[in-house]
Amino acid sequence: MYVDGFILAVPTANKESYAKFAAAAGEIFRELGALSVMEAWGDDVPEGKVNSMHSAVMRKEDETVVFSWTTWPDKETRDKGWAAAMADPRMEGIKDMPFDGSRMIYGGFIPIVEM
Repeated sequence: MYVDGFILAVPTANKESYAKFAAAAGEIFRELGALSVMEAWGDDVPEGKVNSMHSAVMRKEDETVVFSWTTWPDKETRDKGWAAAMADPRMEGIKDMPFDGSRMIYGGFIPIVEM
């Protein structure tokens, strides 16, 4: 398995538009081989004294931290899926992200414990 993980700050007022954006993109990724897509709206995300999810994404007062991940069967499927998604004309209609993508943190991960 392979996992893409994301942490971002979304204007709280954009919760519904973010959910629609994420669902549209998630549908495309699922068609291209993703096993699952999860979008989680921050509910109990503490502020840290040294660092936190809030500071990592430079969250503003009117924003909420979102944590999301996509699982893939393997890295090869993920790489092909991302390339195909970026070339998919349906992505053009959802590229207007309802958040500041420059503050999004993301990466690909190899699971080491799964229970």
